Amino acid sequence: MRVGRAVTGTGEIIRDIVISGQSILLLGRPGIGKTTMLRECARLLADELRKRVVIVDTSNEIGGDGDIPHPGIGRARRMQVKTPLLQHAVMIEAVENHMPEVIVIDEIGTELEAAAARTIAERGVQLIATAHGQTLENLLVNPTLNDLLGGIQSVTLSDEEARRRGTQKSVLERKAPPTFDVLVEIQDRDRVAIHMPLAEIVDTALRGPMLTPKIRMRTRDGRVISNVDATPAVVTEAPVAATSNNKPLGIFPYGVSRHHVEQSIRDLDLPVRVLGNLDGAGAVLTLKNHYRRRPDSLRQAESRGLPIHILKSNSVTQVRDALTRIYGVDKHDEATTRALAEAAAAIKQVKTTLRPIEISPQNAYLRRLQHQLVAENELSARSMGKEPQRRLRITPTPEDPLV
Repeated sequence: MRVGRAVTGTGEIIRDIVISGQSILLLGRPGIGKTTMLRECARLLADELRKRVVIVDTSNEIGGDGDIPHPGIGRARRMQVKTPLLQHAVMIEAVENHMPEVIVIDEIGTELEAAAARTIAERGVQLIATAHGQTLENLLVNPTLNDLLGGIQSVTLSDEEARRRGTQKSVLERKAPPTFDVLVEIQDRDRVAIHMPLAEIVDTALRGPMLTPKIRMRTRDGRVISNVDATPAVVTEAPVAATSNNKPLGIFPYGVSRHHVEQSIRDLDLPVRVLGNLDGAGAVLTLKNHYRRRPDSLRQAESRGLPIHILKSNSVTQVRDALTRIYGVDKHDEATTRALAEAAAAIKQVKTTLRPIEISPQNAYLRRLQHQLVAENELSARSMGKEPQRRLRITPTPEDPLV
């Protein structure tokens, strides 16, 4: 027996998105509270915003199984579905015959239901639904439900376009606009990851690494904190060789590992973009043996007057030293640099995930520098353990001293 409980307030963590009129898809593991949040969103729109809300209630888990709808859905209307196979038909009937402003659906799971959801969204009705899956990645690889994200197709590019993008000729692209504007992953009862705008997120995921979602977390006192405005941790002074308009400088690595360049940029916390060609590049990194052969790319770089920095070997150390010289980054002693780099990486991760992190043990002097770095980034930290294993625990909000 499943017991559905109406819990007032569970929708407050995404209240601003719900009242904005955007269509929302909720994901999460079974039992995490998808239906509870869905029910609260329906009540919020129907009672507080006085909108015409229709709930397509297939399992009767949203509005109850009785003849009278449960008060947890407020003034929202309920359309019960005789059999799950007819859910898509009831969804279409709701939008055609009942003039809704909002339609609420629990568990979109078939291709017909996904198509019906697209039809509803194309008619200008706000759609709030849940679907089978825990994360955005699950939907991307689900051939039945990826139509909710706009559908995915394989496209063959011309040689010129493939070179311009720096990709292979066969790439994956989105077919159409997503059915939903926002995707919310419910990670815990008081923690969600928000992907918005969904079209941009899906396009980025198909091209390469997925963008970090916006994390929201509800604290014990009911406040909602977010990493939306999180700024990157800063270890060193701003680089002196930035462009005149303060935009990130582009680096084109020719024959140098892109991974090594990106890792060095993260370690030094530089506002630099790694490019796949010379377009927009402000400098070129290459190896001695490549430079001797003078390939077309390096000859073009020289003709454009771009500085070419030659490395002895394709290693992280060589790349980091080159970037340090190019951008005039001040060097600490090795132990201090490592300690601050570890703290900066932890700060960035805490701001992204809103989860506390413990870092490696350090002496009192280095811990004091790490504390200062944490304070500059508006986070909290306290020392844990006993010497010589005393270390920092970095948290997004002040911890309860009694814990």
